[in-house]
Amino acid sequence: MTQEVAVERNTHDAKRIAGHIFALFSVAVWGSCYVLTKNLLAVGFTALQITPIRMALAYVVLLLMRPKFRKLPLKDELIFVLIGLFGGSVYFWLQNTALTQTFAANVSIIVCLSPIFTALFAWAASRGRERIGSFLIIGSLIAIVGVVLVVLNGSLNFHLSPKGDLLALAAGISWAVYSILIKRYTDTMDGFLVTRRVMFWAFVTAVPLMLLHDGMPDLAPLFTQPKVLLSWLFLGILGNAICFALWNIAFKELSAWW
Repeated sequence: MTQEVAVERNTHDAKRIAGHIFALFSVAVWGSCYVLTKNLLAVGFTALQITPIRMALAYVVLLLMRPKFRKLPLKDELIFVLIGLFGGSVYFWLQNTALTQTFAANVSIIVCLSPIFTALFAWAASRGRERIGSFLIIGSLIAIVGVVLVVLNGSLNFHLSPKGDLLALAAGISWAVYSILIKRYTDTMDGFLVTRRVMFWAFVTAVPLMLLHDGMPDLAPLFTQPKVLLSWLFLGILGNAICFALWNIAFKELSAWW
């Protein structure tokens, strides 16, 4: 029995280590996505036009990786629509719109509050049965201080822009809602299948936003300019398909309390 407990504990520890690695890898890739997004913005794509393009490519890649389909009850499918909204189309729309209304430094600082929102929402959903771990509090504070130091770059000038700052705050809350909603499915379903479903509904909900606001993009640069094509492939395959799936797996192993 002692050996079984030891094996179980070692397996648990290994999964948590893998979860941390997956989370760190995802965050590192997402950080580089901002640079590559500029390549698409520079040739005329708007932020809203980039979102469905990324989601569509991610869905195709995940379909090739997991060519399986699972029918869900209507209630669960509707929840996935919400997950696609909060973690995909609405989140990116809020974040990118905030960048047009306020300073990038403000958006970076405010959006990094999303782990705290996630923990608070998870605590509220459990009706206080779960406590917020000290590691989460300490880690969140370190992350916020680090982002503040980087984005201010030694300057103490921090300007407020209420409309944009509120949009950035809404983006952080949107990601927190996504994290809470998806947790029940990452616990019971294949992480890649879950992510593929999220990408599908994120694409479906992003297209109307794009058409109403910016219209259809000109896709020619994707196939005539190698730099643009490589940026799109990186964003769709690594930034969305792989990293969203790894993040969901990490979230399953580490939970909201990390």
